[in-house]
Amino acid sequence: MIRTRILIAEDHSLVRQGVRSLLAMIVDFEVVGEAVNGRDALRLIRELAPDVVLMDISMPELNGLDATVRALHDQPNLKVLVVSMHATEAHVVEALRAGAAGYVLKDADAGELERAIRAVARGERYLTPAASRHAVEYVKHAGHGEHVPAAEALSPRQREVLQLIAEGKSTRDIAARLNLSVKTVETHRAQLMQRLEIYDVAGLTRYALRIGLVDPER
Repeated sequence: MIRTRILIAEDHSLVRQGVRSLLAMIVDFEVVGEAVNGRDALRLIRELAPDVVLMDISMPELNGLDATVRALHDQPNLKVLVVSMHATEAHVVEALRAGAAGYVLKDADAGELERAIRAVARGERYLTPAASRHAVEYVKHAGHGEHVPAAEALSPRQREVLQLIAEGKSTRDIAARLNLSVKTVETHRAQLMQRLEIYDVAGLTRYALRIGLVDPER
């Protein structure tokens, strides 16, 4: 029997345990590991070579969207299924732009999660109905020249710096974590403020919360 090897990337332990318990009841699914943040997910993807990653969006240190971009750059055949509490148009579209093969909400039932995993493992796309509607609406609106969410205009490094700012890290902390100079981090922060037209840390934090880069409950 061929098993589908699954990695769960989710920072809430109760959610991880619940998903693992559900998947344990499916004989041809095997959970090979659990990651608590995006950086942990990237490390375990390299070490464990899963077939499918269940990726949360709002995780500390590196969010699921940017982790998805990096993972797929290194392993193009990997299948990423976003499992998120966010059902907004911006989140769905950013997940698809990042390369996710599917999008499921955390309130989905066990049957839908199984169908989604099987679909993406076969190389198909799976969008939960609410996510599918948002994707269609986005395409329709974009075709009429409506505003594209500003977060899409940020580079991966800028998004990473934005997340760490919102998590309360100092400039020196960010520089050390990203192996950058303090001056480079300050440049990224200045560019962020200019691009988003937000000129204080509190405003950047509120913006990061709004687009799901950080979890408001953390």
